Amino acid sequence: MIDNDWLEPLRAEFAKPYYASLYRFVNREYRERIIYPKQQDVFAAYDRTPLAKVKVLILGQDPYHEPGQAHGLCFSVNPGIEIPPSLVNIYKELHDDVGCYIPDNGYLIKWADQGVMLLNTVLTVRAHAANSHKDKGWEQFTDATIAALNRQDRPIVYMLWGSHAQKKAAMLDNPGHLVLKAPHPSPLSAYRGFFGCRHFSKANEFLAAKGVEPIDWQIENLAGRGVSQV
Repeated sequence: MIDNDWLEPLRAEFAKPYYASLYRFVNREYRERIIYPKQQDVFAAYDRTPLAKVKVLILGQDPYHEPGQAHGLCFSVNPGIEIPPSLVNIYKELHDDVGCYIPDNGYLIKWADQGVMLLNTVLTVRAHAANSHKDKGWEQFTDATIAALNRQDRPIVYMLWGSHAQKKAAMLDNPGHLVLKAPHPSPLSAYRGFFGCRHFSKANEFLAAKGVEPIDWQIENLAGRGVSQV
């Protein structure tokens, strides 16, 4: 469960009928099937990036659905896991945009700890079955999350990649925030405008102009550091 400053704006969601139904469904799924991420990581995006610290929101769709990948942060994978194709393309854009070297891992905890909330709109998934927990209630919960961010009276950047994420733009009407849109970084669409979107430098320019510490986007190599898988 959520136990930091996200709890107050989301408290009402836990009392709604849709969440009771979602809770029963998800618990049954974890008992009867293989579900990702691990139960303790379902709310990792909230745990790692408290509401008061959010500077950037990156929206994914649902968790990775193969063994060892998902740990509750969109686009991120555990240490020791092969970097997924979409994240490979994110790293390519980072390199071209702000000069980051391509790291040897896809573990994005560093971003989350700096205020980059890595939120999927659906927080759980069955093994080997993308979108298998779609339309069960998570979307309503994460919409409430986005609405809470939209109400914040401080600079926040939204990176909306692909049509699924861009549908959330209708919720974002805070004039003090920056909404950035681009095609999804997947190999199927990255060449349609994700490459060259320069979202990372645009986010940092916006934050700096508002007097907010920019994001250090460089994910460092883990080889030789003895970092264990989590």
